[in-house]
Amino acid sequence: EVLYDFTPMLKAYKNGRVERLTGEQFVPASIDPATRVKSKDVQISPELGVAARIYIPGDANPDTKLKLPVVVYFHGGGFAVESPFSPLYHKHLNYLVAESNAIAVSVDYRLAPEYPLPTAYDDSWLALKWVFSDEAQNEEWIKDYADLGRVYLGGDSAGGNIAHHLAIRVGSEQGTNISLRGIFLNCPFFGGKDPVGVESSEEMVLWKKFVDNLWVFVHPKEFPGYDDPWINPAKDPRVSGLGCSRVLVYVAEKDYLKDRGWYYKETLEKSGWFGEIEVVEVKGEVHVFSVFSPDGENGLAMIKKVASFINH
Repeated sequence: EVLYDFTPMLKAYKNGRVERLTGEQFVPASIDPATRVKSKDVQISPELGVAARIYIPGDANPDTKLKLPVVVYFHGGGFAVESPFSPLYHKHLNYLVAESNAIAVSVDYRLAPEYPLPTAYDDSWLALKWVFSDEAQNEEWIKDYADLGRVYLGGDSAGGNIAHHLAIRVGSEQGTNISLRGIFLNCPFFGGKDPVGVESSEEMVLWKKFVDNLWVFVHPKEFPGYDDPWINPAKDPRVSGLGCSRVLVYVAEKDYLKDRGWYYKETLEKSGWFGEIEVVEVKGEVHVFSVFSPDGENGLAMIKKVASFINH
């Protein structure tokens, strides 16, 4: 008997079984024939099962003294499905790296409900710390190519939520050697008890129920409500301390979460945060469109914009 039906993502049954409907395929690291981007997999914490896929541009040359910016990327999937190794994210990162001429570290964090939140945040923080660690300097692609003075966080949907929270942690945690230039959030998964924008419309009632139920599913313990700072940045007293000076947010016209992206901009600007934020809304598009079609017209345009943001 089905307890939760989050089709097309997953179904959860009353006996505890979770049936993931997407994101289960594995594509090996490779040299991508379309972009010539190279990738390989690394273990960050074998005991926890935290790993990453690293990407470098095909023409990256270790002999040059010109180091490349670094993108630490967090995949979407409602904290419950997908991985850096799925066809969807492997292709997306290949296109992002080729266009931006950057290194990418695509993080494989553990998924809910087997590992409920805040596990995904803790795993992602572990991966970010690894990028700046002495251990990472033993990884030749980091040692030879990475400019750790130009590090960006990025992610789509749940991954955008993670990128935001890691930037909050960078800004609030003392004694770290982590510095961020900026973050880019693609249709970020934010929410709240009170609807904003299109969330209050009749046609969005089912979507609000879907999102609210998904949040309870991935974060069931000590559930404080839909205004938990993990899901609603406007309720986070630390938000003004976001640890970077530049933010780029993409939203899609036909996405239920669209107005949360705009509300995020309003929240940061009212908080006293010292940086600059830009929101770009793409007409006619759906949630995380550029992940599903990075080589489509709008997907390529977005990736070009993100590349410009990274290389600013």
